[in-house]
Amino acid sequence: MEYRGQGAIKHEIEVVKAGIAAAGADVDDCFFPILGPGWLGHFLWNEFYTTEEEYVYAMADFFKGDYEAVVDAGFILQIDDPGLCDKFGLFDPPISVEEFRKHAQLRIEATNYALSNIPEDKVRYHTCWGSWHTPHTTDIPLQHVIDLLLKVNAQAYSIEAADVRHQLDWKLWEDVKLPDGKIFIPGVIAHKTTTIEPPELVADRIMTYARIMGRENIIAGTDCGYGNRVYPDIAWAKMRSMAEGAQIASKQLWG
Repeated sequence: MEYRGQGAIKHEIEVVKAGIAAAGADVDDCFFPILGPGWLGHFLWNEFYTTEEEYVYAMADFFKGDYEAVVDAGFILQIDDPGLCDKFGLFDPPISVEEFRKHAQLRIEATNYALSNIPEDKVRYHTCWGSWHTPHTTDIPLQHVIDLLLKVNAQAYSIEAADVRHQLDWKLWEDVKLPDGKIFIPGVIAHKTTTIEPPELVADRIMTYARIMGRENIIAGTDCGYGNRVYPDIAWAKMRSMAEGAQIASKQLWG
C-alpha cells in the first residue's frame, strides 16, 4: 500500500467546494467524511505486511495526507469508522470481547497517529453498528467500546443511538462522563428503517442527552447516512422531522 499524494483528494475537495458555493452555503458549516483506517480494513486484506500493526499503520499512512488536506481546505474532518462497533459480529469464527478490544485499540491508536497534525476541534468521529437489515443480535454492547471511542483525538463523537438495539445506550452516559470541551452527536433518527420518527420523539431524545451532558454539548445527528438505505423521499422526510424535533428541543432548552 503506497500513498500517492494529495492530487485525488484535492480534486474531490474542489468539486465539493463548488457544490457548496452553488448552494449558497459556507465551507465552515460543512464536514467532509473520509474512511478511518479501521473501516478501510473491511475491504483491504493483508497479504503483504508481516504484522497486523504494520498493516494497520500502513492504512493510517494512506489517509494521513488526505485528512490534512481536508482540514487545510477549511472543512471539519469526519472520520467514518463503523468498524469500532460493527466489526465484532463479522468475525468467523467469533472472537471474545477481550480479543476484539485489542483489535479495536490498535486501530484507534493508528487513527490518532493519522490525526497527529490536526487540532481536535477540526475533527469529528463517527461510528455505528452497520446498515444491514438483520436482527443485529450480535452487536457488541456500547459498554465494551465506550472508553475506546473517547480515546479518539476528536472534539465531537457521532454514534448510532436511535435504532431500537441501541436506544437505551444513553443510560451508559449517566456513569461515563463526556470529557470537558467535547461534543456528542447522538443519532436521533434511524437509518435502518423506513419509519419516520415524529418530531416529538426526536425532541425527547435530544432532551435526554442534553440533560446528561449539557445543552451546549449536544448536536442532533443521524444514526448513519441514508444513501442506498432508504428512498430519497423518506430520507428527506426523516431530515425534516429531525429539524422540527431540534426546534422543539431548542425551545424547551433555551426558551
